Amino acid sequence: MIVVFIYGPAAAGKYTIGSLLSDRTGLPLFHNHLAVDAAKVLFEFGSASFIRMRAEIWRLAFAEAASQGRSFIFTFQPEATVDPGLIDELVSTVEKAGGQVLFVQLECSTATTLQRLGNESRTRFGKLIDTEAYLKVRSEGGFEFPPMPVAAITIDTERMDPVTAAATIERKMRELAP
Repeated sequence: MIVVFIYGPAAAGKYTIGSLLSDRTGLPLFHNHLAVDAAKVLFEFGSASFIRMRAEIWRLAFAEAASQGRSFIFTFQPEATVDPGLIDELVSTVEKAGGQVLFVQLECSTATTLQRLGNESRTRFGKLIDTEAYLKVRSEGGFEFPPMPVAAITIDTERMDPVTAAATIERKMRELAP
């Protein structure tokens, strides 16, 4: 079992690259917004109830996939409403079941993030699209997060197109396969 854990800032291309990787590998994409959207139906983003519900959805998804040996792709944006210990917990769940987590870090500049915020795909998923709101959240520390586990691959999405990025991740997955 392998979990491809793609993380990076807003509009870095996590969903786009994850979708392409899913198409290439046949692995399901558990996009971050599946849990976010479910929790937002009932609770305001960032509220204690929202945070608990989102975390439980992630825990359950990782635990059930691990118990079945089900590989998948997961996307994540490090931000202040997530308990940093949850990442270690999710990794531990996978590793205890004999699986491994492949961390993939996506990077892009703030200028690129601001340019991409209005992309149609972001609107379709109810993601943050307002540049002023993004800058406000950023200035208030909303995207602060302790360092993530070391990435096996770091991709600058300003320099590498999504198709090449997905192919690069797929090659790394093959290297890790027993």
